[in-house]
Amino acid sequence: MKQTRKPLSRTPMRLTMLAVACQLTCLGMSSAYAQNKESTESNEVISSSQVTITGKKVGMGLMVQENTPKARSTITAEELAKQRPTGNAYEALELMPAVNSYNYDATGLFGGGLTLRGFNSDQIGATINGVPVNDSGSFSVYPQEYVDQENTCTQFVTQGSTDVDSPQIGATGGNFGITTCDPSKTSRLRIAQTLGQLNLSKTYVRYDTGTIEGLKTRFFISGSHAQSDKWKGKGGANRDHIDAGFRTDFDKFNYISGTVLYNRAINQNISSFSLADLAKFGYNYDYATTWVGHAAASPGKAGSDTNSAFGDAYYQLTKNPFENAIASVTAKMRIGENTDIKVIPYFWYGYGTGGNQQKLQSEAGFLNKTTGKNTAGVDLNGDGDTLDRVIVANSSVTRTNRPGVTASVTHTMGDHQLLAGFWYERATHDQFGPMVAVDANGNANDIWLKEGRILRPDGTPFQSRDWRTISTSSQIFAQDTVSLMNDKLTINVGVRAPNMKRDFTNKANEGTNSGVDYHIEKTYTEVLPQLGARYQIDNNNQVFFSLAKNMKAPPNFVYSTTNNVVLVNNQPTMPVDVKAETSMNMDLGYRLQSDKLTAQATLYSVDFRDRQATAYDPVANISSLTSVGKVKTYGWELELGNTPVNGFSFYGSIGYANSEIKNDLIVSKTATLPTAGKQMTLTPEWKAGLSAMYETGSFYARAKVKYTGEQWATMTNDELVPSYTLVGLDFGYQFPNTSWVKKPTLRLNISNLTNREYRNPSSFNITNAKAYGTAAAKTVFYYMGSPRFASVTLSGDF
Repeated sequence: MKQTRKPLSRTPMRLTMLAVACQLTCLGMSSAYAQNKESTESNEVISSSQVTITGKKVGMGLMVQENTPKARSTITAEELAKQRPTGNAYEALELMPAVNSYNYDATGLFGGGLTLRGFNSDQIGATINGVPVNDSGSFSVYPQEYVDQENTCTQFVTQGSTDVDSPQIGATGGNFGITTCDPSKTSRLRIAQTLGQLNLSKTYVRYDTGTIEGLKTRFFISGSHAQSDKWKGKGGANRDHIDAGFRTDFDKFNYISGTVLYNRAINQNISSFSLADLAKFGYNYDYATTWVGHAAASPGKAGSDTNSAFGDAYYQLTKNPFENAIASVTAKMRIGENTDIKVIPYFWYGYGTGGNQQKLQSEAGFLNKTTGKNTAGVDLNGDGDTLDRVIVANSSVTRTNRPGVTASVTHTMGDHQLLAGFWYERATHDQFGPMVAVDANGNANDIWLKEGRILRPDGTPFQSRDWRTISTSSQIFAQDTVSLMNDKLTINVGVRAPNMKRDFTNKANEGTNSGVDYHIEKTYTEVLPQLGARYQIDNNNQVFFSLAKNMKAPPNFVYSTTNNVVLVNNQPTMPVDVKAETSMNMDLGYRLQSDKLTAQATLYSVDFRDRQATAYDPVANISSLTSVGKVKTYGWELELGNTPVNGFSFYGSIGYANSEIKNDLIVSKTATLPTAGKQMTLTPEWKAGLSAMYETGSFYARAKVKYTGEQWATMTNDELVPSYTLVGLDFGYQFPNTSWVKKPTLRLNISNLTNREYRNPSSFNITNAKAYGTAAAKTVFYYMGSPRFASVTLSGDF
């Protein structure tokens, strides 16, 4: 079931979709449901320890009125309150014109994928309360892990220019941030229960102390438990989460706040398959549900376990447990009439596995440290010999300890607001691959791969890889914001200078060509200027412009022998030394911000140098990286939202992106792929979103439509991903208060109403699906879209 390359011309269906989207967006758009609102004033202020938003919120919380001299979009708690409570950060951004996102299932508990203007998620900086949460090794983002959606006040995206004070070393494509809600000023207990198809259940409880008399301090703590079955195959997700925080306001200029966000989840992977697999097994095929058992003992003879039907892993050996915690404190102090200092120390901890755990291991394939070869033997099945192959549980384990601090000073001097500061972080990133036995029922002895690790003959643990990466990152930044012409014209001139030192150690292990110890150190640094300007034409109209240089250091896995390292006389060499990726991002935009209608239109252009594209194989648990060279992307985006008119409110967005690879891709000494002039992967040419709602004082009904245009799965543009449209419905009713419960609210969420089947590629850098000379064809794997799904939520304050 192969697809031939065809031009991305406008088909009649596409024209219809775009016409409908344009007509609907031009109606204007917005509204906000009252359940989670502390205030409904027209000039409402949402404050938190990281961000302050002032102005009307339109588009039902899908837009706010922005004044930054760059493209920026924000959603608020009003929108998040209408979404399924198990949803994650990627899902919350799905209607934005620049965002191409999808989830592995309807609940959001299993994670998903995201690109932004053609940037993959590991090229976009991500923060929570100002803390960087991209993986310190690969820069990956895991949206289902960080925070309960009920505790999120805002999510924002800067589509092109990374904020000058953003603590990022791996963001060429802008950044997105999550800000948690401060503790309430009034005491309350909030309880919410969600139930849905596939045995979905989420119980959420939050207690706010309110402001403690005489202390000017307030606290909150919340806990939740969520679980769901997979939408195909057996298995599910199980997530426990705790958030806690405090805030002390000494006066209107001085405060200190902090949060601890803890997550523990045990998910089973949802399978991804090729087009050939889909044609053979069907849309709902997943991992094997029957354990074939271990082979009978055969003393003195070679024997072998067999994988499950069709060679797939047994579903009980596809678990992916992970535990992480993010602790941070924000202190803001006024040290002079015009001078403020802000300091954010933080600590990030994570431990867990990745990839499927099922592995067919040779008893004679253990590392002999003397020779560096995998020739040592261990009797795994107890039959007295080392001639067999036995199924065990093995996967990558990652353990991260990551302290850091960001500090800045802001000083106002006449028409100038000066900002300067620094960021420092030292992340210790241990990645290793231990192995444990699998019992007679097909269960790993310890899914966390901590207890009962299988040892080599010398008593050390088997390791499919054994890396330690110490990434020391720092950044200094400065910015001058100048206000001219009676505040009509604002100009930002800024610069940041990120620096990363990678200190990579490979300890001898059973991984491919990794039988010796070696050490590599690399340092990456850039000076990244920024320029922004905003001109206020009148009270309702403004234009803005921004130009910024961004960078991304290479991920740490480029230092492994499975990627770019070649051992010569047991010494590491890098025949192809991967460079830091850089981009120049330009935005030119217009905003209309009236009492009834808010709109933002943006033209953008991105020039890449040494663009990196990464892929991850969840079955083999291998990451890979390709340098694509120069890539040019340009396009435009439009968002519209209105304040309610007779109970009706709307939000609409539409975006166009054209991404062109400038060079052919050399993949070996004898093969070059024809990528010049082709479009970049996972960059749909058209993307549109619509949200239309009717609400009264106690009831709302909302329809959502998301259109994702055709996108290429390969850099040679020889496998095309069809376009798809998803429709969702949300309903809510707030019952009258009683003597014991306030704001009792019932909500209904239905996703993929039309039961549409669709797919998204699992990797960003598949080069070619067809053979070109000596360059063999690669296989594209896809995540299937989940079917229609419904859930209900009952909540109230006590």
